[in-house]
Amino acid sequence: MNSSTKTTYLNRAQQEALAVAANTEVDICARRFGKSFGIVSRRIKRNTQHMPGSTGAFVASSFKQARTRTLPAALSGLREAGFQEGLHYIIGKRPPAKLGYRQPLVPVQNFDDVVTFYNGTQMVIISQDVKMSSNSLTLDWVIGDEAKGLDFEKLKDETFPANGGTQRYFSNCPWHHSVLFVSDMPVLKSARWLLNYREKATPDIIEAIKGLLYRRWQLTHSANPGKQAAERIKRIDVLLARLQKLAVAYNEWSIFENIDVVGLNYVKQMKRDLPPLVFQTSILSRRIDRLQDGFYPNFRDSIHTYINNNNRPLEDAGYHIEPGTDYGCLLDGDLDLKAPISIAFDYNANINWLVAGQRNGSVLRILKSFYVKYERKLRELVDDFCHYYRAHLCKQVIFYYDSTALGSNYAVSDDDFKSVICEQFAKHGWVVDTQFIGRPLPHNQKYSIINDGFKGAKHLMPMFNRENNEALLTAITMAEVNISPLGFHKNKSGEKLAESEDDPLEFRTDGTDAFDTLFLGNVLYPYSASGIGVGSAF
Repeated sequence: MNSSTKTTYLNRAQQEALAVAANTEVDICARRFGKSFGIVSRRIKRNTQHMPGSTGAFVASSFKQARTRTLPAALSGLREAGFQEGLHYIIGKRPPAKLGYRQPLVPVQNFDDVVTFYNGTQMVIISQDVKMSSNSLTLDWVIGDEAKGLDFEKLKDETFPANGGTQRYFSNCPWHHSVLFVSDMPVLKSARWLLNYREKATPDIIEAIKGLLYRRWQLTHSANPGKQAAERIKRIDVLLARLQKLAVAYNEWSIFENIDVVGLNYVKQMKRDLPPLVFQTSILSRRIDRLQDGFYPNFRDSIHTYINNNNRPLEDAGYHIEPGTDYGCLLDGDLDLKAPISIAFDYNANINWLVAGQRNGSVLRILKSFYVKYERKLRELVDDFCHYYRAHLCKQVIFYYDSTALGSNYAVSDDDFKSVICEQFAKHGWVVDTQFIGRPLPHNQKYSIINDGFKGAKHLMPMFNRENNEALLTAITMAEVNISPLGFHKNKSGEKLAESEDDPLEFRTDGTDAFDTLFLGNVLYPYSASGIGVGSAF
């Protein structure tokens, strides 16, 4: 590939990853570390050029993620590295014959989700929400960006077995059958598989590679290298390739690795603006210990979460979506556009929650959750909901509320919570069907009913849209339980404490209380086409 010489800055960690060049690499990196630019795009370029004609996979948790976030970032990095779309690669269609591209070793049959490179290399975009997207593929390498959102079971069942490749062509390449995963620090249990690579890492091999690289550098920069030095360099290169083939690299890098690019003011701004736990994980890359058991012991994110997107708007837009495009609910494949949406709230002086869902047979889909903090209150929360669901065809909500919504106003002005919510929905043209469910049930009754639902033993089974409920899912997994002679109680003692870095408001129990109200409302007063039920659904 011919391109003009261009100087590119890579931070120390990016340089280390590229120099070590382990066959298997997992990088847990902070936001603005330069994952896509300094690691992912460089790995794509290396695999493309060292394995011409190969077939690689670019894996994303969903079609939406690939089209709107991970792939555009990776291709931007490739452009910085000198690749030009339409010249060095083509996306989503068969390359025109006039470009003279080489033929792949194992050609794909459908080019819709393929990046084809000038030397015959193909990168297939695998979206895990598209069934069998790894089916019938023969892969030579795998890359996963934003890997904490990937389904490990699907990787094991579909993608890893396909990473067998054409061994006879690339047997001497250390990056054949290679795997790269990059992510910020996982919080949910479903992403902890990434952290398990720390135990699989090969630090001794990594150190040996670094030692050989240093020796190679010495030989290439000696005053009189001569023929003997050239022979030594060849032997080092052979040994390097063998070690790189065996190497497993695991790294955890904070934002300070890229401080020369982002600047200290960026870190200060993120500390000020981000939720504290998000700052700890996404900026400082710190591990957060997870609660082993709690108020929702039967919740399993591997069972009770799903990804369901409507990809048609993205397909229609192709691979060139304008940054900042806001599709709202149009990308939600689990939403019944013609049915009302059930909602419930939780009210607090510093944080207010709205959780939205729809019944689908014996399942209560938790479509999306919203929260506002501090100066933004209930009116702004309703505004956020109405903006997101502006394309919803049925402008009707079923508002489940208990006695905590009546006669209180610390989150609003002079009106109680129920009145403010109904008034704000009316301003946006929504019809509100209200359903009072009485005083909050005792915690031990909530515990029994909700966890029976999670078990699928009786009532409804709650299922959460994973991409639309990130903070709520974290709060559910972290909700603690107290046990007394009266039974199980949700530990809500932290709700009134000041926010701290290790204890952000949105990961406390407030959001889980909104979920409880929504779930119990749908169980006790199920909605049907003829209206809200009047009796228990037990």
